[in-house]
Amino acid sequence: MQWRCKTVIGREQLDQVDRLSFLCQRHNATLIMNDRADLAMMAAAEGVHLGQDDLPPELARTLLGTRAVLGFSTHNRGQFLAGAKLPVDYLALGPIFGTANKADPDPVVGLDELRLCASLTRLPTVAIGGITRANACQVLDAGAASVAVIGDLVPESCDADSLRHRFHEWMRLL
Repeated sequence: MQWRCKTVIGREQLDQVDRLSFLCQRHNATLIMNDRADLAMMAAAEGVHLGQDDLPPELARTLLGTRAVLGFSTHNRGQFLAGAKLPVDYLALGPIFGTANKADPDPVVGLDELRLCASLTRLPTVAIGGITRANACQVLDAGAASVAVIGDLVPESCDADSLRHRFHEWMRLL
């Protein structure tokens, strides 16, 4: 489970982190904090996922130690190859398809570039951007070790039953 918050962190967000950390520990789920190594340490998260403009992975590794999971987002082959030289545990690549979850998304990478990049490193590749139940198998067949999903799992208007149903569909698919 990745906690992702792109706004200013306040009390409400810290309460969310505490609740999510408790639930992940209770259900033996891995908690990864997006962008924030400091929150990962505070929440006893298993790791952090960093973007191109976040804390450098070398510094995050120093802060979190060797046991923490450290992921790094890339958006093209050059970034991917540079990321493969960093002290990270996995590389994310994308957006593989068009996505509505970012205000200013990077250019679409596509399945062919995913296939090529995934073959260039031993690190697991996580595909991001526009992944749905309809295209996830193609993404995995192209070499992704896993997929990151936001919109197809939790759409803007979604009640608890719909969320539960989507979650189970994803679990059956994967």
